[in-house]
Amino acid sequence: MGVNAGPVAPAAKASLIPIALLSAAQFIMVLDTTVMNVAISQIVIDLDTSITSVQAAITLYTLVMAAFMLTGSRLGDLFGRRRTLAIGLVIYGIGSLTTALSPNMTVLYLGWSFVEGFGAVLVIPALATLIVSNYTGAQRALAYGILAAAMGGAAGLGPLIGGVATTEFSWRYVFAGETVVVLILLLFLRKIRDAPKAERKIHVDVVGAVLSAIGLGLVVLGILKSSTWGWILPTGALTINGTEITPLGLSMVPYMIVAGAFVLGAFLSWEAKVVRDGRDPLLDPKVLRIGQLQGGLSMLTAQQTILAGTFFVVPVYLQVVLGMDALDTGIRLLPLSLALVVMSAVGARLAAKYAPRQIVTLGVVILLAGVVALLASIDPELNSTSFRLAMVLFGAGIGLALSQIGNVIMSSVGQEEANAASGLQGTAQNLGASLGTALIGSVLILALTNGLQSRILEDPQISQSTKDAIVQGTEKGAAIVPVPVAEQQLTDAGLPPDEVQRIGDAYGEAQLDGLRTALFIAALLAIGALPLARRLPAAPLAAPEAAASA
Repeated sequence: MGVNAGPVAPAAKASLIPIALLSAAQFIMVLDTTVMNVAISQIVIDLDTSITSVQAAITLYTLVMAAFMLTGSRLGDLFGRRRTLAIGLVIYGIGSLTTALSPNMTVLYLGWSFVEGFGAVLVIPALATLIVSNYTGAQRALAYGILAAAMGGAAGLGPLIGGVATTEFSWRYVFAGETVVVLILLLFLRKIRDAPKAERKIHVDVVGAVLSAIGLGLVVLGILKSSTWGWILPTGALTINGTEITPLGLSMVPYMIVAGAFVLGAFLSWEAKVVRDGRDPLLDPKVLRIGQLQGGLSMLTAQQTILAGTFFVVPVYLQVVLGMDALDTGIRLLPLSLALVVMSAVGARLAAKYAPRQIVTLGVVILLAGVVALLASIDPELNSTSFRLAMVLFGAGIGLALSQIGNVIMSSVGQEEANAASGLQGTAQNLGASLGTALIGSVLILALTNGLQSRILEDPQISQSTKDAIVQGTEKGAAIVPVPVAEQQLTDAGLPPDEVQRIGDAYGEAQLDGLRTALFIAALLAIGALPLARRLPAAPLAAPEAAASA
């Protein structure tokens, strides 16, 4: 299917104001998570909580967005895209202010994970759809590239922004600043051309909304809990009234994912029935059969999995293992940040002459080179020139690939399906982020635990009683803490100094092995993403509309 037509601003007169406003909204949508990642240790202190609780807030935010993104996109048809964007921004601003003022984790959960999450559900689908109504041809391709650059810029610059704010002032200032940005955006929203409204009254498919939320929620929650419950065999368990729930001796994770897939199958069957009955579906199943859309969504999910996973494990290692503050963490990630922003913009320009397949393939190859270079540069300090070069390659590859995907997805459908496509885009983005954080994060914990246990069990100079205590204490996963902290805990437990030293050395080596293993999984995912590029368009999408539709 060619690039969709519809009322658009004439190419010669298209203004940069709409994309500037939409990009600013996209920027703050992504900024949150990256700020949370680098401010983890400070939030733990400020709110007297744990790393696990902050990670839960991050995952709940992702869960809310993934579960309700399709519903949020459909509400754009009901209220109008620009009005939906305005409503979403208001909700998001309220959530940001609540987060900034949070006195404890309960309020932070409410403000960030839920209120901001529901606001984002309305905002994100509207962004992609409003580009369709404001730009056409080469300008539309450029606009999607700029939007991708904003997303990449937030992911890349977020650690630095969050690092400076957290170290010099407070992480709360970032969220308060987002509220100010929201207020400014609301003042200028009329500069954005609204998408045409449906000629007839739209009815929201409530049954479809419930089924999609339950199905996506179960899948994403299952993925997210894999790091604590285990993928197959239980390392932890859902506990109800003191009873651990492990059906047939297995983790609840596979049951939840299978149940979610079953509910999503029921959702698609229901949607097909709604279409046959001549009613308004939440998502017309025929949209999912569009090859270009499938390719774009698959590649977006893969990219987000790699990006989110790496952006979780590297900052955790820098902060929790090496003991860096948020600013130092942001500085270490700066080469990746700058490369991501620059190459997102370059990719947007290249879209006029080169096909998405070519640009994305090149991006994934560079990304793979970056991950391999990261593996080769892992050392106890992560401060070598090779590490910085690896971060540049990683950021450049992600930036090139992300610059194309928005246009690939949205140009695969017509005006009537634009909101559905934007909802699917948001769902894929958050599903990938959930999978990356859970999969690569759980690999880090598993590799750390196994590495520590094997080293201790093989050391003849550690007593059997100490070995048994360490293995039992790490049965459900080894905690990630700086080596000196771990050694102090062992000393406080009464272990002799020579054993404390040997266990500390083993723990430090296991931490490095865990990081290497997690990044190795990221490399495998990058290799797996290469064939997905074959499903992307082989001709530039910035071609004239008539040619693209031919």
